[in-house]
Amino acid sequence: FNLLGTCVLRCSVCFRRNLSSSPSRLQSCMSAWVIDQYGTNGVLRYTEEVTIPTINSASEVMIKVYAASLNPLDVSMRGGYGAKLMKLRRDPFSVMSADNEFPLILGRDVSGVVVDCGSEVTHFTPGDEVWAAVPPWKQGSLAEFVTLTEYEVSHKPKLLSHIEAASIPYVANTALSALVNAGGLCRDNASNKRVLITGGSGGVGTFSIQLLKAWGAHVTVTCSQNAEGLVRGLGADEVVDYTAGDIAEKLETMDKFDVVLDGVGGDTEEYAMGLLKPWSGAKYVTLVTPLLLNTDSMGLLDGTLHAGFTLHSKAIQNILSNGVFYRWGFYAPDGPALDEVSRLVDAGKILPVVEAQFPFTQVPQAFQKLEQGHARGKTVVRVTEEDDEQTEELLQSSRLDTAESEQEVQETAKQN
Repeated sequence: FNLLGTCVLRCSVCFRRNLSSSPSRLQSCMSAWVIDQYGTNGVLRYTEEVTIPTINSASEVMIKVYAASLNPLDVSMRGGYGAKLMKLRRDPFSVMSADNEFPLILGRDVSGVVVDCGSEVTHFTPGDEVWAAVPPWKQGSLAEFVTLTEYEVSHKPKLLSHIEAASIPYVANTALSALVNAGGLCRDNASNKRVLITGGSGGVGTFSIQLLKAWGAHVTVTCSQNAEGLVRGLGADEVVDYTAGDIAEKLETMDKFDVVLDGVGGDTEEYAMGLLKPWSGAKYVTLVTPLLLNTDSMGLLDGTLHAGFTLHSKAIQNILSNGVFYRWGFYAPDGPALDEVSRLVDAGKILPVVEAQFPFTQVPQAFQKLEQGHARGKTVVRVTEEDDEQTEELLQSSRLDTAESEQEVQETAKQN
């Protein structure tokens, strides 16, 4: 009975500790930028009445957002890109109902501090500084708090501020998925491989340059002339200005490539296949795929089937004609992969590339900046100032509750 009583008390204390350390105990709503319909920048709406996300599974962590960054995907999603497939991914039963996904919070990158953890979380505790890429089917980071599984989260690099850290996770997960899963490259086999990156001055491009150079690859980049200094500074071995004449003609004078990472799409695909080494396992990986556009315009079933047929046809055609692989690259959430990126950052191998930063009150202006195109790195939003008193009070409360709970358990054990 005494053992049972001690266990019951321990569970009760743990429950009270988790409850009191949760932001929902202090407040029920948070501030966020939301959209209530798809459209242009005018659909963005600031509100302080969004319900704080709760921990719904034992493996989730709640993060106080200090900084978020925008990606081209955020602009596309604001306009409804991928809406049908994302809605299905959020709720598989949504195809049977008329419920909509609004209000929707955008923002795919987060850097912040853990304020609460599920009972089975083992890698994080309240107070840990973390970073993550928020999957597109989840509520985003343009809010005070976000909840993710611990497998989507990683400890933030020690050398970076939250502003700097927020510029990396989504492009890192996208680049790693494309280069490793689709491109077949890794730290152990990339040495001296020739890689071409089209659109190399944006977020994915600037990260990929640094990652590939850390792995020992030879990197060629296409970008405009005024971005050459940036990409060379990040390690690019050769730079081709796509605004100065026929880019395909220039690239054809170079040695063939082992991998092409295409972040531009369009007619790039037409000439890129001929730049690869024939019959040697070379791979073309594009980040510009028709999958979500097809599901939006044709419906989930027809769109998916049409996209699958397109991929299959192009893959067969290219492997039979010149022995090169045609593949699509997609973002994939991966906290452990960010752990490796964090180590590279702290070792000085990868630097954050922040082109612009905006306060939380100017999220629409941040979207406008991104929509101008010709990115030279990332656009970051400061959601919370780094000396935020609320988070500190929250963490102090959590530490106090933890100490009190341990003392209660020890005293009960002595009495029994």
